[in-house]
Amino acid sequence: MGRLTLLVVGLFLAFAAFAQNADRMKDGPTTVIGPRNPDLQDGAQHLLAGRAKEGIELTLRGLKVAQGAREEEAALSNLCAGYIMLEDFAEALKYCELLIARNEKSWRGYNNRAVIYINTKQYEKAHRDLVRGEELNPGARTLRIARAMYLDAVDPVAPEVEIDDRQADLDGQGENP
Repeated sequence: MGRLTLLVVGLFLAFAAFAQNADRMKDGPTTVIGPRNPDLQDGAQHLLAGRAKEGIELTLRGLKVAQGAREEEAALSNLCAGYIMLEDFAEALKYCELLIARNEKSWRGYNNRAVIYINTKQYEKAHRDLVRGEELNPGARTLRIARAMYLDAVDPVAPEVEIDDRQADLDGQGENP
């Protein structure tokens, strides 16, 4: 699993826990024993631990019983990220598209979809999604990472390394013949 994928997945999965807490807080103080959607929470933990298949399975179960738009969007975002981890970009794209259709202001959806497009060499689409994500959440760390990944793909930096292939004299007496 690549460095970028881990970073992207990590931020998106944090969204699941935030979404559950935010939904609870809007209704005022309540007594809650355990998470409201344990499958979403457990799915996020599995994804964070790099166990994508188990995380996706739990997240799909959690999506079926999601309460409210925030839980559904967190699940869709995590499913997109999970399938990116598995490098199943067609399935990942499906969940990113669903997320963006539900919430056109989901910068995470645009970021994840840009990662898919970068990995599938659809650079023009990746650029558009990065621009949109950056408009929605300027300075987001994962968007900066995705932007760097995009730039590495479309305009790789050529290393400026000069190799001196002359045989060095190991005893310090001058050059070898």
